[in-house]
Amino acid sequence: MKKHHFILSFLCILCFAANAQEVKRLEDGQSPGKGNLSQVSWLEGFWSGPGLGGDCEEVWLPARDGQMMGTFRFFDQGKLIFSELFFLSEENESMTLKLKHFSADLTAWEDKDEWVEFRLIEIEDQTIWLDGLTMKREGDNLTVWVELESGDQSSVAAFEYTRRDF
Repeated sequence: MKKHHFILSFLCILCFAANAQEVKRLEDGQSPGKGNLSQVSWLEGFWSGPGLGGDCEEVWLPARDGQMMGTFRFFDQGKLIFSELFFLSEENESMTLKLKHFSADLTAWEDKDEWVEFRLIEIEDQTIWLDGLTMKREGDNLTVWVELESGDQSSVAAFEYTRRDF
């Protein structure tokens, strides 16, 4: 587990600083926002571009049975460093993004029954604000901002994707 904390700390140092307004947080006791998957169908597709000082790829599948499933891969100098598996799920008139990280050898970072979770704050046009993560589409470009934490330090990483064909 120490290796994963080192990697996250290293990535925090490498990440691109973004305006703090790009990421919103739910206040303690604040209820998540309302929304459904039809409002974020614009995420579907294959996206790639820079992030965390390397090359990133993200794929979003169409919604089915109340969830959108996707994957993420991070490469440094052509070498796979880590990947993610994630689900954006409808629940109680809201949505939550849940994800798990995996090392290049598919060793999970989180325990079997644990995941990283981002609850919905709001959706406006082609922007979705989740607690600590924002995705905004403009034409064939998708920008994702995510708040990374390492100890008592936090920073915002920006990913600048372009829509690609498979």
